[in-house]
Amino acid sequence: MNPRLHTRRDAFRIAGFSAAGLALAACGVQGQKAAPPKADAVQDFWSKQTKHGKVVFANWPEYMPEDQAPLKAFQQATGISYEYKEVIQENAEFFGKADPVLRAGQSLGYDIVVMTNGIQLQHMIELGYCVPLDHSKLPNFAANAGQKYKERSYDPGNKYTIPYTSGVTGIAYNTKYVKEDITSIQALFDPKYKGRVGMMADAQEIGNFGMFALGIDPEKSTEADWRKAGDKLKEQRDAGIVRKYYDQSYIDAVSKGDVWLTMAWSGDVFQRQLAGEPVKFVVPDEGGTIWTDNMLIPKGAANPVDALMLMDYLYQPAVAAELDEFIQYVTPVPAVQDLLREKAATAKGEDKKALEDMVNSPPMFPTEADYAKLRGYTPLTNQTQQVFNPIFQSITQA
Repeated sequence: MNPRLHTRRDAFRIAGFSAAGLALAACGVQGQKAAPPKADAVQDFWSKQTKHGKVVFANWPEYMPEDQAPLKAFQQATGISYEYKEVIQENAEFFGKADPVLRAGQSLGYDIVVMTNGIQLQHMIELGYCVPLDHSKLPNFAANAGQKYKERSYDPGNKYTIPYTSGVTGIAYNTKYVKEDITSIQALFDPKYKGRVGMMADAQEIGNFGMFALGIDPEKSTEADWRKAGDKLKEQRDAGIVRKYYDQSYIDAVSKGDVWLTMAWSGDVFQRQLAGEPVKFVVPDEGGTIWTDNMLIPKGAANPVDALMLMDYLYQPAVAAELDEFIQYVTPVPAVQDLLREKAATAKGEDKKALEDMVNSPPMFPTEADYAKLRGYTPLTNQTQQVFNPIFQSITQA
């Protein structure tokens, strides 16, 4: 397993919705919500901005090649110098530090920030902490972003964010023990796998899968839907089907055969497949979850024009391919797959095999059929999360 991917998702999932994380989120919604940006106001803001020749990029660890080649190429192409800081470890912690600074009208010192969709990103948008984007300055995004990445429910129309990378929550199973092709989420509820099923401990992850099992779209769900999903998951638990509710450690459990099938994140499974382990990943017919790490410009950024130029630069297919070859999650630029395929055709030895594995990997390149089944997390406010989380935490923490 690649330890950098372990660290990235582990930090987000374990801490992002912890009690401390929720407390920080609660602190962030005491102010008045910002009204949606008006087109004239967006145009007025950007008409007053100029290029300064510098950009400060705040990101998660190990989300950029170690030699920072894409950023160096950007500097050479534009004359804009950069500072790259791996300062974001989890959404809740970052928001907890950013909120009082932004609330006071001060600058974070960053021109680009990367945040995962979820309650903290919603707070950033709702409280007016994100600069509305000028899409006339994002031609590469318009031309090269996949349509699915222009239809994110948490930011309709990409008013404030554009994706950096994505991942999928589906089902992983060990083919040494599971001989059938798993296609349905109902396999996670099948008594024949009693004691051999892994489920995630995170409330939003398991909540989504409980709703998928009932044919409910999490993005459009109601409190009544959450309670039905909770009942479904409680029945699964009480029947002894679930061996354990996991954090990141699920991937070791399914690789070893402690569990035979489990909820899983796409990048983790791909790493195990590269290592030759007998694990397969599938987006179930009923649906899977797509999460996205998003670039945004925080209010008070000193260099918004330079930031927007870098954000758009990363949407050139060749640049996006360089990033995805390192990150190994789901790129928002579909053309990357063909570019990596062309590179694989001329590569040799282990490099060739690694590239071919990437190109043919559903965890890295979901099919159109997979994308059609993918949904985001249930949108939660500070009030609704106080209803949502206890429903599912009462199952996983019992």
